[in-house]
Amino acid sequence: MDRPPLTLLIAAPRGFCAGVDRAIRIVELALKKRDAPVHVRHEIVHNRHVVDELRAKGAVFVEELDEVPEGGHVVFSAHGVPKAVVADAEARSLTWLDATCPLVSKVHRRAERLVEAGRHIVFVGHRGHPEVSGTFGQVPESSMTLVETIDDVGALAPANPDNLAFLTQTTLSVDDTAEIVAALRRRFPAIQGPRGEDICYATSNRQEAVKRIAPLCDAMLVIGAPNSSNSLRLVEVAERAGVRARLIQNAADIDFAWLGRPKTLGITAGASAPEILVREVVDRLGEHFEIIEREIETTVESIEFKLPHELAA
Repeated sequence: MDRPPLTLLIAAPRGFCAGVDRAIRIVELALKKRDAPVHVRHEIVHNRHVVDELRAKGAVFVEELDEVPEGGHVVFSAHGVPKAVVADAEARSLTWLDATCPLVSKVHRRAERLVEAGRHIVFVGHRGHPEVSGTFGQVPESSMTLVETIDDVGALAPANPDNLAFLTQTTLSVDDTAEIVAALRRRFPAIQGPRGEDICYATSNRQEAVKRIAPLCDAMLVIGAPNSSNSLRLVEVAERAGVRARLIQNAADIDFAWLGRPKTLGITAGASAPEILVREVVDRLGEHFEIIEREIETTVESIEFKLPHELAA
Protein backbone atom coordinates (compact mmCIF):
# COMPACT_ATOMS: atom_id res chain seq x y z
CA MET A 1 0.00 0.00 0.00
CA ASP A 2 1.33 3.41 -0.96
CA ARG A 3 2.03 5.73 1.93
CA PRO A 4 0.42 9.18 1.54
CA PRO A 5 2.68 12.19 2.06
CA LEU A 6 2.65 13.85 5.48
CA THR A 7 4.46 17.02 6.49
CA LEU A 8 5.44 17.03 10.15
CA LEU A 9 5.83 20.43 11.78
CA ILE A 10 7.85 19.73 14.92
CA ALA A 11 7.77 22.46 17.54
CA ALA A 12 10.97 23.88 19.01
CA PRO A 13 11.45 24.26 21.87
CA ARG A 14 9.82 21.04 23.07
CA GLY A 15 10.53 18.34 25.62
CA PHE A 16 12.86 18.55 28.59
CA CYS A 17 13.29 21.86 30.39
CA ALA A 18 16.21 22.81 32.65
CA GLY A 19 14.30 21.87 35.80
CA VAL A 20 13.52 18.38 34.49
CA ASP A 21 17.11 17.90 33.30
CA ARG A 22 18.36 18.87 36.75
CA ALA A 23 15.95 16.58 38.60
CA ILE A 24 16.86 13.53 36.52
CA ARG A 25 20.56 14.30 36.89
CA ILE A 26 20.17 14.52 40.67
CA VAL A 27 18.71 11.00 40.82
CA GLU A 28 21.36 9.61 38.46
CA LEU A 29 24.22 11.14 40.45
CA ALA A 30 22.71 10.03 43.75
CA LEU A 31 22.59 6.46 42.43
CA LYS A 32 26.30 6.66 41.61
CA LYS A 33 27.38 8.28 44.87
CA ARG A 34 25.23 6.38 47.40
CA ASP A 35 25.97 2.78 48.37
CA ALA A 36 22.49 2.13 49.78
CA PRO A 37 19.30 2.24 47.68
CA VAL A 38 18.13 5.70 46.61
CA HIS A 39 14.43 6.30 47.13
CA VAL A 40 12.44 8.94 45.24
CA ARG A 41 9.28 10.37 46.78
CA HIS A 42 6.62 10.44 44.04
CA GLU A 43 7.48 10.55 40.34
CA ILE A 44 10.63 12.63 39.94
CA VAL A 45 8.91 14.20 36.92
CA HIS A 46 5.57 13.35 35.32
CA ASN A 47 6.71 10.89 32.68
CA ARG A 48 6.46 7.11 32.85
CA HIS A 49 9.36 6.54 30.44
CA VAL A 50 11.70 8.64 32.63
CA VAL A 51 10.53 6.94 35.82
CA ASP A 52 10.95 3.46 34.30
CA GLU A 53 14.47 4.29 33.11
CA LEU A 54 15.51 5.51 36.55
CA ARG A 55 13.89 2.51 38.18
CA ALA A 56 15.94 0.26 35.88
CA LYS A 57 19.08 2.05 37.10
CA GLY A 58 18.18 1.28 40.72
CA ALA A 59 15.92 4.09 41.94
CA VAL A 60 13.12 3.02 44.28
CA PHE A 61 9.97 5.11 43.89
CA VAL A 62 7.72 5.54 46.93
CA GLU A 63 4.57 7.50 47.63
CA GLU A 64 5.38 8.49 51.21
CA LEU A 65 8.43 8.71 53.43
CA ASP A 66 7.32 5.90 55.74
CA GLU A 67 8.25 3.54 52.91
CA VAL A 68 11.89 4.65 53.19
CA PRO A 69 13.88 2.73 55.83
CA GLU A 70 15.26 4.66 58.81
CA GLY A 71 18.51 6.38 57.85
CA GLY A 72 17.92 5.83 54.12
CA HIS A 73 18.45 8.10 51.14
CA VAL A 74 15.56 9.97 49.49
CA VAL A 75 15.15 12.49 46.66
CA PHE A 76 12.23 14.91 46.57
CA SER A 77 10.58 15.38 43.17
CA ALA A 78 10.88 18.38 40.86
CA HIS A 79 7.41 19.58 41.88
CA GLY A 80 8.46 20.53 45.42
CA VAL A 81 7.34 19.24 48.82
CA PRO A 82 5.72 20.78 51.91
CA LYS A 83 8.06 21.74 54.74
CA ALA A 84 6.45 19.02 56.86
CA VAL A 85 7.90 16.37 54.53
CA VAL A 86 11.42 17.75 54.97
CA ALA A 87 10.92 17.88 58.75
CA ASP A 88 9.74 14.27 58.70
CA ALA A 89 12.81 13.21 56.71
CA GLU A 90 15.13 14.86 59.21
CA ALA A 91 13.24 13.41 62.18
CA ARG A 92 13.78 9.93 60.70
CA SER A 93 17.49 10.60 59.99
CA LEU A 94 17.01 10.30 56.26
CA THR A 95 19.64 11.72 53.95
CA TRP A 96 17.66 13.82 51.48
CA LEU A 97 18.28 15.67 48.25
CA ASP A 98 15.89 18.31 46.93
CA ALA A 99 15.22 18.10 43.19
CA THR A 100 12.59 20.86 43.32
CA CYS A 101 12.80 23.01 40.19
CA PRO A 102 14.51 26.29 41.17
CA LEU A 103 11.64 28.22 39.59
CA VAL A 104 9.19 26.43 41.89
CA SER A 105 11.48 27.10 44.85
CA LYS A 106 11.40 30.77 43.88
CA VAL A 107 7.60 30.75 44.26
CA HIS A 108 8.00 29.08 47.66
CA ARG A 109 10.30 31.86 48.88
CA ARG A 110 7.92 34.51 47.57
CA ALA A 111 5.08 32.90 49.50
CA GLU A 112 7.12 32.98 52.70
CA ARG A 113 8.04 36.63 52.27
CA LEU A 114 4.45 37.66 51.53
CA VAL A 115 3.13 35.89 54.61
CA GLU A 116 5.90 37.42 56.73
CA ALA A 117 4.73 40.81 55.44
CA GLY A 118 1.19 40.02 56.60
CA ARG A 119 -0.35 39.40 53.17
CA HIS A 120 -2.98 36.77 52.43
CA ILE A 121 -2.07 34.91 49.22
CA VAL A 122 -4.46 34.03 46.42
CA PHE A 123 -2.78 31.12 44.65
CA VAL A 124 -3.77 30.36 41.06
CA GLY A 125 -3.35 26.67 40.34
CA HIS A 126 -4.91 23.22 39.92
CA ARG A 127 -6.19 21.52 43.05
CA GLY A 128 -4.36 18.29 43.84
CA HIS A 129 -1.31 19.01 41.69
CA PRO A 130 1.88 18.22 43.66
CA GLU A 131 3.33 21.68 42.93
CA VAL A 132 0.26 23.27 44.52
CA SER A 133 0.50 20.97 47.55
CA GLY A 134 4.19 21.79 47.91
CA THR A 135 3.62 25.54 47.75
CA PHE A 136 0.74 25.47 50.22
CA GLY A 137 3.02 23.48 52.53
CA GLN A 138 5.49 26.37 52.79
CA VAL A 139 3.20 28.63 54.83
CA PRO A 140 0.36 28.30 57.37
CA GLU A 141 -2.73 26.85 55.69
CA SER A 142 -4.89 29.82 56.66
CA SER A 143 -2.61 32.26 54.83
CA MET A 144 -3.36 31.02 51.30
CA THR A 145 -6.49 30.48 49.20
CA LEU A 146 -6.60 28.48 45.96
CA VAL A 147 -8.41 29.75 42.86
CA GLU A 148 -8.70 27.72 39.67
CA THR A 149 -11.12 29.78 37.57
CA ILE A 150 -12.50 33.28 37.10
CA ASP A 151 -15.65 32.08 38.89
CA ASP A 152 -13.50 31.29 41.91
CA VAL A 153 -12.27 34.90 41.87
CA GLY A 154 -15.87 36.10 42.08
CA ALA A 155 -16.50 33.86 45.09
CA LEU A 156 -13.54 35.16 47.12
CA ALA A 157 -14.47 36.80 50.41
CA PRO A 158 -11.18 37.87 52.03
CA ALA A 159 -11.14 39.34 55.51
CA ASN A 160 -8.98 42.20 54.30
CA PRO A 161 -9.40 42.89 50.55
CA ASP A 162 -6.67 45.56 50.64
CA ASN A 163 -4.05 43.17 51.99
CA LEU A 164 -3.89 40.51 49.27
CA ALA A 165 -1.17 39.14 47.00
CA PHE A 166 -1.26 36.50 44.29
CA LEU A 167 1.10 33.79 43.09
CA THR A 168 0.64 31.11 40.43
CA GLN A 169 1.58 27.55 39.64
CA THR A 170 4.44 27.47 37.13
CA THR A 171 2.79 25.16 34.56
CA LEU A 172 -0.51 26.88 33.81
CA SER A 173 -2.05 28.14 30.60
CA VAL A 174 -0.53 31.55 29.92
CA ASP A 175 -3.78 32.89 28.48
CA ASP A 176 -6.08 31.46 31.18
CA THR A 177 -3.81 32.74 33.93
CA ALA A 178 -3.70 36.22 32.41
CA GLU A 179 -7.51 36.30 32.45
CA ILE A 180 -7.66 35.17 36.09
CA VAL A 181 -5.02 37.69 37.15
CA ALA A 182 -6.89 40.45 35.32
CA ALA A 183 -10.07 39.45 37.17
CA LEU A 184 -8.18 39.55 40.48
CA ARG A 185 -6.83 43.02 39.72
CA ARG A 186 -10.29 44.30 38.73
CA ARG A 187 -11.90 42.99 41.90
CA PHE A 188 -9.00 43.81 44.25
CA PRO A 189 -7.10 46.82 42.83
CA ALA A 190 -4.62 46.81 45.73
CA ILE A 191 -3.57 43.18 45.21
CA GLN A 192 0.19 42.63 44.90
CA GLY A 193 1.74 40.30 42.34
CA PRO A 194 5.17 39.22 41.19
CA ARG A 195 7.10 41.56 38.91
CA GLY A 196 7.60 38.75 36.45
CA GLU A 197 5.42 35.75 35.65
CA ASP A 198 5.43 32.75 37.95
CA ILE A 199 4.62 30.63 34.89
CA CYS A 200 7.99 29.22 33.95
CA TYR A 201 9.88 30.05 30.77
CA ALA A 202 9.57 26.48 29.46
CA THR A 203 5.79 26.40 29.84
CA SER A 204 5.45 29.78 28.12
CA ASN A 205 7.85 28.88 25.33
CA ARG A 206 6.18 25.56 24.54
CA GLN A 207 2.75 27.15 24.44
CA GLU A 208 4.03 29.90 22.15
CA ALA A 209 5.55 27.29 19.81
CA VAL A 210 2.19 25.50 19.58
CA LYS A 211 0.41 28.78 18.82
CA ARG A 212 2.86 29.28 15.97
CA ILE A 213 2.43 25.91 14.27
CA ALA A 214 -1.16 24.93 15.13
CA PRO A 215 -2.82 27.17 12.49
CA LEU A 216 -0.66 25.47 9.86
CA CYS A 217 -1.74 21.95 10.84
CA ASP A 218 -4.68 19.62 10.24
CA ALA A 219 -4.08 17.98 13.64
CA MET A 220 -1.55 17.98 16.49
CA LEU A 221 -0.03 15.33 18.73
CA VAL A 222 1.29 16.35 22.14
CA ILE A 223 3.67 13.84 23.72
CA GLY A 224 3.36 13.82 27.48
CA ALA A 225 1.79 12.19 30.53
CA PRO A 226 -1.91 12.52 31.44
CA ASN A 227 -0.88 13.88 34.88
CA SER A 228 1.49 16.45 33.35
CA SER A 229 -0.05 19.90 33.73
CA ASN A 230 2.14 21.59 31.13
CA SER A 231 1.42 18.83 28.56
CA LEU A 232 -2.34 19.09 29.05
CA ARG A 233 -2.11 22.85 28.56
CA LEU A 234 -0.40 22.30 25.19
CA VAL A 235 -3.41 20.27 24.00
CA GLU A 236 -5.71 23.08 25.10
CA VAL A 237 -3.60 25.71 23.33
CA ALA A 238 -3.75 23.74 20.07
CA GLU A 239 -7.51 23.26 20.33
CA ARG A 240 -8.04 26.96 21.00
CA ALA A 241 -6.14 27.66 17.81
CA GLY A 242 -8.80 25.64 15.99
CA VAL A 243 -6.93 22.40 15.39
CA ARG A 244 -7.89 19.01 16.76
CA ALA A 245 -5.26 17.75 19.16
CA ARG A 246 -4.56 14.69 21.24
CA LEU A 247 -2.24 13.83 24.13
CA ILE A 248 -0.24 10.63 23.70
CA GLN A 249 2.34 9.09 26.02
CA ASN A 250 4.29 7.31 23.30
CA ALA A 251 4.15 5.98 19.74
CA ALA A 252 1.91 3.08 20.75
CA ASP A 253 -0.80 5.57 21.74
CA ILE A 254 -1.25 6.96 18.22
CA ASP A 255 -4.84 6.38 17.15
CA PHE A 256 -4.62 6.20 13.37
CA ALA A 257 -8.40 6.08 13.02
CA TRP A 258 -8.61 9.43 14.85
CA LEU A 259 -5.64 10.78 12.92
CA GLY A 260 -7.05 9.98 9.49
CA ARG A 261 -5.02 11.24 6.52
CA PRO A 262 -3.85 14.74 7.40
CA LYS A 263 -1.56 16.59 5.02
CA THR A 264 0.19 18.46 7.84
CA LEU A 265 0.61 17.23 11.41
CA GLY A 266 2.05 19.19 14.31
CA ILE A 267 4.12 17.49 17.01
CA THR A 268 5.33 18.80 20.34
CA ALA A 269 6.32 17.35 23.70
CA GLY A 270 5.72 18.47 27.27
CA ALA A 271 8.58 19.56 29.50
CA SER A 272 8.92 16.08 31.07
CA ALA A 273 8.97 14.11 27.81
CA PRO A 274 12.37 12.95 26.48
CA GLU A 275 13.33 13.42 22.85
CA ILE A 276 13.50 9.65 22.30
CA LEU A 277 9.69 9.57 22.52
CA VAL A 278 9.45 12.20 19.79
CA ARG A 279 11.69 10.17 17.51
CA GLU A 280 9.69 7.00 18.18
CA VAL A 281 6.47 8.83 17.26
CA VAL A 282 8.03 10.07 14.01
CA ASP A 283 9.23 6.54 13.19
CA ARG A 284 5.79 5.10 13.86
CA LEU A 285 4.15 7.70 11.64
CA GLY A 286 6.70 6.81 8.98
CA GLU A 287 5.23 3.32 8.81
CA HIS A 288 1.97 4.83 7.54
CA PHE A 289 3.04 8.01 5.74
CA GLU A 290 5.82 9.34 3.55
CA ILE A 291 7.26 11.80 6.05
CA ILE A 292 8.62 15.27 5.37
CA GLU A 293 10.01 16.77 8.59
CA ARG A 294 10.22 20.49 9.37
CA GLU A 295 11.29 21.88 12.72
CA ILE A 296 9.71 25.24 13.53
CA GLU A 297 11.86 27.09 16.04
CA THR A 298 10.29 30.01 17.91
CA THR A 299 13.00 30.59 20.52
CA VAL A 300 16.29 29.13 21.73
CA GLU A 301 16.54 27.93 25.33
CA SER A 302 19.91 28.05 27.05
CA ILE A 303 18.96 28.03 30.74
CA GLU A 304 20.79 25.62 33.06
CA PHE A 305 20.32 25.13 36.80
CA LYS A 306 23.06 24.24 39.28
CA LEU A 307 23.05 20.92 41.05
CA PRO A 308 22.75 20.71 44.86
CA HIS A 309 26.13 21.34 46.45
CA GLU A 310 26.17 17.74 47.77
CA LEU A 311 26.40 16.49 44.19
CA ALA A 312 28.27 19.31 42.49
CA ALA A 313 31.76 18.01 43.29
